[in-house]
Amino acid sequence: MIEREITERVALTGADGALNPAALGWSRLPLHDTSGIPGRGHWGRNKRWEYWGVMTPTHIVALTVSCIDYLSLHSVWVFDRATGEAIDETVLSPGGRSATLPKSLGEGPARARTRKVTLDIDEMEDGTRLRARTARVCFDITAARPAGHESLGVVVPWQRARGIRRFQYTVKDVARPAHGTLTIDGNGFEVPAGSWAVLDHGRGRWPYQVWWNWAVGSGIVDRRVIGLQLGSKWTDGSGATENAVVVDGRLSKISEELVWDYDSSNWMTPWHVHGESAALTFTPFYNKHSQTNVLVISTRTDQLFGTWSGWVLDDAGVRVSVDGIEGWAEDVLNRW
Repeated sequence: MIEREITERVALTGADGALNPAALGWSRLPLHDTSGIPGRGHWGRNKRWEYWGVMTPTHIVALTVSCIDYLSLHSVWVFDRATGEAIDETVLSPGGRSATLPKSLGEGPARARTRKVTLDIDEMEDGTRLRARTARVCFDITAARPAGHESLGVVVPWQRARGIRRFQYTVKDVARPAHGTLTIDGNGFEVPAGSWAVLDHGRGRWPYQVWWNWAVGSGIVDRRVIGLQLGSKWTDGSGATENAVVVDGRLSKISEELVWDYDSSNWMTPWHVHGESAALTFTPFYNKHSQTNVLVISTRTDQLFGTWSGWVLDDAGVRVSVDGIEGWAEDVLNRW
C-alpha cells in the first residue's frame, strides 16, 4: 500500500463540506486544519473528541472530552493495578454546551463542565496538562513532549460516491512521558518516571455504525523509547492505515493492513497482530468492558490492558523489538 506523506498545512474539508482531496494522507505532525468540523448541513454525523490514556506503575488513568452533535460524553476512569478496583464517572449531556473543543489540535484548550465531571486539557510549550475532578478522583498530569517527538496523523475516507462525505482525521500520539499527581478518596499517588501517556484526537463525519480495533504500547526497550500504534477494521479497504512505530521520537509509518487474531469469546487469551511488517503478541491482564444503549446510541467496548512482545519493521527495514512495553488493545462496535 502506498500512502502519501503530508508535510504542509492543509484543510481537512472543502467549501462544500466534503473531504478535501489534498488532505488525504498521513503526517508526522498535526498539520490538518479541522475547523470545518462540525460545519453546516452535516448535523448528527460530526464526531469530535480528545481521549488520553495514562499508564503508571500503580494505576491506569483515562479521560475523554467529546461531542457528537446531539450529545456530549465526558468521562474519567481510574484503575488500581494492585487492588483491581476501577472507578468510572461518565456523564452524557444533551447537545454540546458542556464541551469545549479546539477547532484544530493544539489551537486551544479542551474542557468539560458538568456537575459530576470537570476536565481541562491545556497545551503547553513542552507538553500537555491533563486535569480532572470528580467526587472521588482528581489528578494533575503532564504528558511531556520531548524535542523532535513525532505523532501519527491519518485521514481515513469512506463513501467515495458523490464526493467523500464520511471520513475521519485521527492523531495517535504514543510514548509521551508522563508525570504528576493522582488523588483517590483523599489518598495521593505520584505519577512517576516510567509512566506513559497516549492521545487519541479525532475529528470527522462518521457513518452510523463502525467497528474498530485500536492498540498502543509505550515503554523502553534496549535503552530506546518505543511507541507502538496499530489499528484495524475501520480502516480496511480505505487506502489508509493507522499503523506506525516510534523510536526515540522518530516515527516510521507501516503501510500494511496487518492481520489481527484474537478470541472474542475469551478476550483474555493472547492477541496476535502480524504481517510482513510485524509479528506481535499482546498478553492482557485486565479487560475494561463497557456497554451503552441510550436512544440512538449503542456501544460495546472491550479494552484490554497488557504487555507486548515481538517486533515491527521501521522504515529502514530494521526489526524493532517491543518486548515488555505496556499498553492496550481494544475491540469496539459503535452505533452512534
